[in-house]
Amino acid sequence: MKNYNNLGLEANPPEKTCNDKTCPWHGHLKVRGRVFIAKVVSDKNRASIVVEWPYTKFVHKYERYEKRKTKITVHNPKCIDAKKGDYVKIAECRPISKTKHFVVIEKIKK
Repeated sequence: MKNYNNLGLEANPPEKTCNDKTCPWHGHLKVRGRVFIAKVVSDKNRASIVVEWPYTKFVHKYERYEKRKTKITVHNPKCIDAKKGDYVKIAECRPISKTKHFVVIEKIKK
């Protein structure tokens, strides 16, 4: 029996269920826009995690690439429960708080 919403993205639904209204699988939160795969670097908040992903930027003056990274705060539903060191797939959603505009939709691997 199906007990989750269809996100319209290629993501596997979680095994656990939750009653979080800001969960894209079991609540009323719609996802849209950008989708990233990132690594969890902090899970100290109750319902949030901090993720980062590296990228390179070309510096014209030195004609070389420099390494950079992006860190953002992401909503972590109880049914997914990502921990530090996990790789997760995140998707853009409506603003949940002042700094949270993304939500975890799938845990990729440890």
